Amino acid sequence: MQDFKDIGLSKPILRAIAAKGYAVPTSIQAKVIKPMLDGRDLLGISQTGTGKTAAFLLPTLHLLASSGKKALQREPRALILAPTRELAGQIDKSIGAYGRELPIRSMAAIGGVSIRPQMQTLKRGVHLLVATPGRLIDLLNQGSASLRSIQVFVLDEADRMLDMGFIHDVRKIAGHLPMERQTALFSATMPKAVRGLAGSLLSTPVQIEVSPPSTVVKKVMQKVLFVPQKEKAKLLIELLYDQKIKSALVFVRTKYTANRISEKIVKSGIRADAIHGNKSQNARQRALDKFQKGKLRVLVATDIASRGIDVKGVTHVINFDLPNEPESYVHRIGRTARAGNNGTAISFCQSNEIHHLKGIEKVIREPIPASSEHHYCGEKSPKSETRTMEFFETGNNKNKNTINRNKNYATKHRRHSRKRKPALTS
Repeated sequence: MQDFKDIGLSKPILRAIAAKGYAVPTSIQAKVIKPMLDGRDLLGISQTGTGKTAAFLLPTLHLLASSGKKALQREPRALILAPTRELAGQIDKSIGAYGRELPIRSMAAIGGVSIRPQMQTLKRGVHLLVATPGRLIDLLNQGSASLRSIQVFVLDEADRMLDMGFIHDVRKIAGHLPMERQTALFSATMPKAVRGLAGSLLSTPVQIEVSPPSTVVKKVMQKVLFVPQKEKAKLLIELLYDQKIKSALVFVRTKYTANRISEKIVKSGIRADAIHGNKSQNARQRALDKFQKGKLRVLVATDIASRGIDVKGVTHVINFDLPNEPESYVHRIGRTARAGNNGTAISFCQSNEIHHLKGIEKVIREPIPASSEHHYCGEKSPKSETRTMEFFETGNNKNKNTINRNKNYATKHRRHSRKRKPALTS
């Protein structure tokens, strides 16, 4: 099996990754590093948790160090664009680890914090800039940054970038880049919009697809629990009392729900906090740091954390609310079972979320086993029958009997609740 020594990375980088305990590259790393070292443009399709960050960082650091060029004032030589502050922070942290023996200076330019220190750092000069689109445009507009010296441009999580409405910002940033550059675009999914963006940014790229788009890591055990909305919080706290759940990410749909559920968990005696877009960057970072250090057992988050959180030992991901976009499910549950570990993904589903569940199962190309082994199962709603029997083929007769009872109830309920037409009046 190929190891990092065979790829052609410099000795300082090899020592840094050896110190991290990495000896053998992951599939995406083995396929990406060599083409990037050769200066090729690249289109990478890879699910979360496959080692993608190291795949583009290691060759970028190697190329910057081997060029021997100094950092210029306000003109970075490499740019990595990320959709969220958390992801940008994680990438910058990885640069520090992989490039610790290299004369490479880097920084993260993100919103939610003062722009002045970032302007000052850019003025002193950095080789590698990691940025979110909005903050980078602010720096460009103020003349504090220029992209005319960019040699390597990496667009990470392109599909998420477009989902968050950054397509115009990305195109505006691309307009500041020199024509002669190396570009790598990475995405977990490849919708038409991402392919169109790739076509405008890449020149005869090497296309690498490590796993089918929108598939989940095989080591994630998935299950869905059917529960009424009003009982979700009670069920969540009961689950969290299980000490097997050592570290849990709980995903919700709204910022208000994140705060409310976090407060309920804390009141139950479990250490928890919430992160979402309304919190300051410092507050978000404090919560994330505590979660990473094990000082918090539960972190409640909106989809802002579905990418960019790389925490070792997340044993469980719990979808308190199912995501509106099926692809977001893949990224959410990808926060567990990382680095070859096992993980569990539990999803709550109420009656009006059935269509979201079916959409997820269609995208991941597999049914999610249903479980009725909790106190709050048996929600009876006319909409429950929209979940077809084929998705319940789990070999559990108890589940099938529950489903049949729900379907019979739904039919009866619809017949008796149908409103009569009002009589015609003149």
